Amino acid sequence: MSSPHGIDPRAHDDPRNRYPTDEQFYRSDRPEGAELPEDRPRGGAGGDTQPLKHRGTWGTVALVACIVLLIILGIALFP
Repeated sequence: MSSPHGIDPRAHDDPRNRYPTDEQFYRSDRPEGAELPEDRPRGGAGGDTQPLKHRGTWGTVALVACIVLLIILGIALFP
């Protein structure tokens, strides 16, 4: 089968075996002018930029400490 779509050569002239090119296939369901405007333009940052703020560093440390403490207590109380 030398056909790119694996068609039996005996059925090569069958009108049902007509396949669109990739461009035709992907263009078939798109409206005219399908490009969208860019939602985050590239380039320099605007004048209203603020540094990122991370919240809860101490809260995270406390949560991890509580989990470790629970594990140590669980090992100590139930050997």
